[in-house]
Amino acid sequence: MSQKVTVFGLHAVRAILKNHPDRLVELYVSKERQDDSVRDIVNQCHATGVRPQWVPKQALEKRAEGGNHQGVVATVQSPPTLTEHDLPKLLEQSQQAGLFLILDGVTDPHNLGACLRTADAAGVTGVIVPKDKSAQITPTVRKVASGAAENVPLVVVTNLARALRDLQELGVWAYGTAGEATQSVYDVDYRGPVALVMGAEGKGMRRLTRETCDDLVSIPLSGSVSSLNVSVASGVCLFEVVRQRNGS
Repeated sequence: MSQKVTVFGLHAVRAILKNHPDRLVELYVSKERQDDSVRDIVNQCHATGVRPQWVPKQALEKRAEGGNHQGVVATVQSPPTLTEHDLPKLLEQSQQAGLFLILDGVTDPHNLGACLRTADAAGVTGVIVPKDKSAQITPTVRKVASGAAENVPLVVVTNLARALRDLQELGVWAYGTAGEATQSVYDVDYRGPVALVMGAEGKGMRRLTRETCDDLVSIPLSGSVSSLNVSVASGVCLFEVVRQRNGS
């Protein structure tokens, strides 16, 4: 059974109306906002058959739990949670070679939201996170993701190493990112089914996750910083895959 969740922010609400209008339950709009961006969302809402409710700004802040709602807050039916059992179907439905982004121990909702946004731009097959010790979808994640949380399949697994092995049995090659890896991310052929495994900033991948990967790669860094934010590192790796698959 699907649950009702809160989505706020112009981009996130606009994405719901564009991609999943049937999931919209309620739309609350700030009385204090009458600009074109809000009016456009209101008009799209009317087209779904849902009547928007104009409320004071304080009411929106309460619904968004203090988040930056930008004058719009929606209640939507959440999609069913995907699990490791859905991986074969996701891979089968992929229009090209599967591309998975696996996040091991990423607990910051802002990082998860940014990773989802990057994953959406790169056309990933799915983002995989562990059920425990990991950020999950929240209104903040949806806001940061700017609509990507509504488009990118998020798979929540009980055992990340086991999910990795399941993917490997399906023909997916798993590359873990590690600063000490001697092989550069640019020296690998990603044109087949691939899973990129990103560890938490600072801690990196957990030992069992690292040991389950088929190979390790690193991102060459020229400056004084020792590592990149996980969403930035994800973007670097994912778009190297995209570059290769586009024949560049």
